[in-house]
Amino acid sequence: MISQVLIPILMLLTDLITTVVIVQFVLYLLITFNVVSMHSPFVGALWQALNAILEPILRPIRRMLPHTGAIDFSPMVLIVVLQIVIIVLRYLGSLAYQ
Repeated sequence: MISQVLIPILMLLTDLITTVVIVQFVLYLLITFNVVSMHSPFVGALWQALNAILEPILRPIRRMLPHTGAIDFSPMVLIVVLQIVIIVLRYLGSLAYQ
């Protein structure tokens, strides 16, 4: 019974975090290529909010990964881990419905 509620909620949360990582990456590219300006209050607030959400999740991953210079692989590792979690949750969900 509880797995019928808990598993879809966890899957929704993993999808939401994946979306936030992708939005942060796209915003980073837009800022880097001067498409949007950090001087805009909306862009600055959005960037700070996304970093505040993701930094506690990405910090432990960054500590485990080797330093690669300017390229940060932690968002990609997070997305891969979240996809693995979704696969496991779907499997557990299919077991619960049998």
